[in-house]
Amino acid sequence: MGEKLQAITKSGRKGIAWLIDPDDFQSVQRFESQLQEANKLKIDFFFLGGSIIQQNTVSEIISLIKMICPDIPVVLFPGNTLQYSPLADGILFISLISGRNPDLLIGQHVTLAPLLEKSEMEVLPTGYMLIDGGQTTSVHYMSQTIPLPNHHPELSVATALAGKFLGLQYFYLDAGSGAPNPVSPEIIKAVKRKIKAPLMVGGGLNSLEKIKSAFQAGADLVVIGNGAGKSTRLLNEVSEFLDSIRIMAN
Repeated sequence: MGEKLQAITKSGRKGIAWLIDPDDFQSVQRFESQLQEANKLKIDFFFLGGSIIQQNTVSEIISLIKMICPDIPVVLFPGNTLQYSPLADGILFISLISGRNPDLLIGQHVTLAPLLEKSEMEVLPTGYMLIDGGQTTSVHYMSQTIPLPNHHPELSVATALAGKFLGLQYFYLDAGSGAPNPVSPEIIKAVKRKIKAPLMVGGGLNSLEKIKSAFQAGADLVVIGNGAGKSTRLLNEVSEFLDSIRIMAN
């Protein structure tokens, strides 16, 4: 998966990940239908995780994804150690470098490290940066951190550079699930200019126009959560857009 993310970044072809919150898992039949559509579209990744966990269905969801979409990697994007499952292909080993909560900088990581060491799962060391999306979201509340302002790119750049010098190899800018405003193009552009590592962007990307803006600013991978969970229409639109720009590039 790391190689795939690096290849997407170096080629400039752009990619899509569908972020699935385990707590949104309700109807197996509806979910199977959505997975079949995602498989046809050949999205790049499934991310799996959420801010809280009310039902331990992570392994069940992974098994279902692998049955219907065997060629699409499943990557854990855990909000806490309870969202770990050895069935996943990889894990975003995220350090919330934009906050000052020690548990999310290193605490949870210490708990999970022995399990990862025994597994064959690929570990992707990721600098996670929470950006103000215009309202308090669940990730703000659960992480107990203040997001970076969406209009001061220099703060996000300095934070990303600190993560780079700490050895983090992937970066994730997130406005939070359901945010009214996505990460601003100015911040994406400024961070991408300084950080050549794969850049993932998520939160508030609920329309094709917002996603186009993120790509054009420098996002290598967009992460679609609520927008894809309600309907696969948005995944279809993004997939068609990416196909069109790849055809023009060739």
